Amino acid sequence: MSQAQTKPYLTLEEAIKIADAAQAKSTAEGWNMVIAILDDGGHLVSLRKMDGVQTGSIDVALGKAKTSVFFKRPSKAFEDMMKADGGGRISTLPNVVAIEGGLPIFKDGVLVGAIGISGATSAQDGLVAAAALEAMD
Repeated sequence: MSQAQTKPYLTLEEAIKIADAAQAKSTAEGWNMVIAILDDGGHLVSLRKMDGVQTGSIDVALGKAKTSVFFKRPSKAFEDMMKADGGGRISTLPNVVAIEGGLPIFKDGVLVGAIGISGATSAQDGLVAAAALEAMD
């Protein structure tokens, strides 16, 4: 007996499509990235580590994606808040990586997951994440 799905969710096929788009943008720009895609519960659906990227970017990409899925906003929002108030309160929040490169993924207005990108500058990570989400359209 199968369980009926009652809300939108991120499929593996969609996660692969998003990761493919992120990898294509990264390759086109000459950047090596880690691409993490999580479901709406913060669980890993897809992880890619491009050749040559530092291994530390794995945890950073996962952290950016968790930030976006748990708080339903880009990780850059927290980076901006850190800059605005010196980071006092933001630095105490659990599951926040306050660096650009994490974006929530919505389907039909419902949060279904998040992407986290790490490997270049935070602005470049953000560009790759945004380009990757265009694959959902």
